[in-house]
Amino acid sequence: MINKKNLEKYIKKIFGEEASHVSIKKLGEGVQGAGFLIEVKTEETIRHYVIKGLFTEGLEHDYPADRAGVFLLDLDEFRNLPRHVKALDVLAEMEDGSIKSIGGGREYYLLMERASGKHYFNDLAAMAKKERLETADIVKIQSMASYLAKIHSVRKDSKQLYWRKVRDTIGHGECLMGVFDTYPEGTISYNEMGDIEKKCIDWRIRLKPRFRRLCQVHGDFHPGNIWFQNNKDFILLDRSRGPWGDAADDVAALTINYIFFSLNHFGRFDGPYRESFHLFYDKYMNESGDTGLFDVLAPFYAFRGVVLANPVFYPDVTGENRRRILNFVHGVLDHERFEINKVNEYINYVH
Repeated sequence: MINKKNLEKYIKKIFGEEASHVSIKKLGEGVQGAGFLIEVKTEETIRHYVIKGLFTEGLEHDYPADRAGVFLLDLDEFRNLPRHVKALDVLAEMEDGSIKSIGGGREYYLLMERASGKHYFNDLAAMAKKERLETADIVKIQSMASYLAKIHSVRKDSKQLYWRKVRDTIGHGECLMGVFDTYPEGTISYNEMGDIEKKCIDWRIRLKPRFRRLCQVHGDFHPGNIWFQNNKDFILLDRSRGPWGDAADDVAALTINYIFFSLNHFGRFDGPYRESFHLFYDKYMNESGDTGLFDVLAPFYAFRGVVLANPVFYPDVTGENRRRILNFVHGVLDHERFEINKVNEYINYVH
């Protein structure tokens, strides 16, 4: 867990020539991680420090970013509680094994490449004026379906990561429960929010035995994150919430937009949007062979539906269509298996 040699180099760099000797010994370990004692000898004194590391699976410590987040919070908050030991720094071990500080920041930012092209929302808006899909639309939909089938074919054996993905979809601050907490007062009743949340918890238990579905995912495969350079090639933005999950997450994130745009333009699920929906599923199922997909889609559609029904994110949606989206959420949650031919029934579902 700890690269003692490089950590020793880091400590000597901090203390300079003052440090005549540095020793590192393991103190012990618990459920979450392990601790090490660092002894630094100088001409005047001996100083003792403790360095802590977290284990890499479970308790939402699965990814390096999780563990960094824990330690950055510790660095900020240890000093704010009376009688608490002080945290001095957060250390990062780099690819070459070297150690450097990442602590002390007031805020953090991500620097990345700029995406070129046009996001897929443009195509969805344009479909409202079409009687049926054009060749360019078909190529794009098939391209996205093939891409997802390909990345979803990369599997991983981890019960904990699958359970986490399902748990996060329901309870994470950026997912269903967190999105509900941003709803303006009076959008829907607290009782209805609670009803949807409890149904999703029941689905969590259903999905627990399906952990072998864990696969590579994008995590936020919605139209704003899909930028086409031409009719086939696209680049993606904002991969979110970890690299592993259920294929249903990406499928729901994209396909619910065909339902959403159709409702907003036609008040029902019909026309080129319905054609797009079925075309995507036909292509995806043919290439992925994921026969269990329709048994697990419900909570992922519920999360995405709660996002689309939120006036904070989509203020121009009518109250009537907001109600239809929430009917859809209840409809998919109340049925054991998602049926692609029953979308209009879900939209008009009375729960």
